[in-house]
Amino acid sequence: MVVNGNGNTPRNSIVTPNGATPVRTDNGNGRTNWDKLIVVEQMTQETTKKTPAEVVDKARNAFMNGKSKNLKFREMQLKGLLNFLVDCNAKIEDALYKDLRKHRQESSSCEIEVVANDLRHTIFEFKKWAKPENPEKRLVNILDGVHIYNDPYGVVLIIGAWNYPILLTLGPLVGALAAGNSVILKPSELAPATAELLANTLTKFLDPECFQVILGGVEETTEILREKFDYIFFTGSTTVGKIVHQAAAKHLTPTTLELGGKSPVYIHESADMEKTARRVIWGRNLNSGQTCISPDYILCTKEVQERFLQQAKKVMLELYGSDPKESPYISKIVTERHFKRLLNFIKPDKVAIGGKFDALKRVISPTLLINVSPNDPVMCEEIFGPILPIINIKSPEEAISFINAREKPLALYVFTKDKTIKEMFLKNTSSGGVTINDTITHIITENLPFGGVGASGMGAYHGKRGFDTFTHKKAVLVKDFAPYTELALSLRYPPYSDTKTDIMNFLLKKRKGIPMTYFKTIFIFILGILSAILFQYVRKAIAGEDVND
Repeated sequence: MVVNGNGNTPRNSIVTPNGATPVRTDNGNGRTNWDKLIVVEQMTQETTKKTPAEVVDKARNAFMNGKSKNLKFREMQLKGLLNFLVDCNAKIEDALYKDLRKHRQESSSCEIEVVANDLRHTIFEFKKWAKPENPEKRLVNILDGVHIYNDPYGVVLIIGAWNYPILLTLGPLVGALAAGNSVILKPSELAPATAELLANTLTKFLDPECFQVILGGVEETTEILREKFDYIFFTGSTTVGKIVHQAAAKHLTPTTLELGGKSPVYIHESADMEKTARRVIWGRNLNSGQTCISPDYILCTKEVQERFLQQAKKVMLELYGSDPKESPYISKIVTERHFKRLLNFIKPDKVAIGGKFDALKRVISPTLLINVSPNDPVMCEEIFGPILPIINIKSPEEAISFINAREKPLALYVFTKDKTIKEMFLKNTSSGGVTINDTITHIITENLPFGGVGASGMGAYHGKRGFDTFTHKKAVLVKDFAPYTELALSLRYPPYSDTKTDIMNFLLKKRKGIPMTYFKTIFIFILGILSAILFQYVRKAIAGEDVND
């Protein structure tokens, strides 16, 4: 979708629902000039221009020096990030309001505090996560050290999104810092106030060698993607995710892609309709629907639709007042082009609730559409706005078939009191995540991985999963030079024999039962007895005594 210049948006750029842009041209209003790559450095506290190669070289030198690997240093970095969120809370809220007209409560509870709590959890636990793991051993490795070392990848590039410019930019940063990487952060140019805050202020809280912020549009992002990274984390649309993945493939760089898609809501007749309406309406209109896991359409029977609409009218009035487009709790649509695209989805003959808008403020009232066909334009792409179409189906089986006939969604929401229906959807659908009888909130549960599957993404993060995402699991096998170790190893050396083969197969066979730690104790005990017998045999032989006594 082509976006014309308006406000802070680059003209003639392709803007996808999650805020990434694969084509770059000029800026339309002169407020922000992205002609040069900008790197903000803490030491000078002023903007200096560096080439992408220089930015990456600086990050790589810092990592190779081992600075970021130190656990105490990692803890200081994590606490520095937390201090930024706490000390600059008001500035962050102001930036989010400028970019998206987010209410303070949404900024706090859906962005700042989500990252802060993930940080606190990580600070408490990451030293334990960083310790080498000792997996279960087979009999053949009974005398060996078998470990998994948690190594940082190295130089990491994180590309954030505009719709949640704190959550989706700093959220991945938590795991990257905890894992001991050197990080280059690229905020979205479509949230310029937040991007400038991260560049000018966050850099003062983190080490200037191991952490850098680059600002720019698509041209600058394209340039930086030509460089070799050790890991790339991207949040944005599926279309742009493919571009990032192709760029990473040139260097065989592993990636995490947090994408989007159309996240369905199934409402069963057993659901508490009043609570369902409140939870769905809230989730759909959080950040004016500009949320990657926002409910994108409803599947229900005609009868359930009528009950839902009755409750939805009451909920709309309760949450947003008689004129929702004037509500301070409704965020603005990010760009003029995006705003016009959304208006094209609103057909008067299909509007059941809402449909009003304020073009000057770029605000659209929460809108519910009925009599929608699966082939209507609103069903052919991710909406990314406060518009929610309802598709009528006759049964849960039909709803499951409808979902499975499309790309795998980032989220699936099921509203029901019937455990059989719940299990039916859990077992017969595939999605990044599932929430039963609520929307959105699985993203703030730090012990649950957040990520997509198929077209909605690859990889996951949050909590330990975030640490693991930015960590290479290095296999380590340790053997010693003890005589009994070499005796065991002699089985693998020529000359080969059937006896050796049988013994090796016995030792290599995977078993379920007594833990290997017990086998090791028993094995060493038997070796001790045999050694004692052998010692007595040798002693008697040397002394000329009868070895049979």
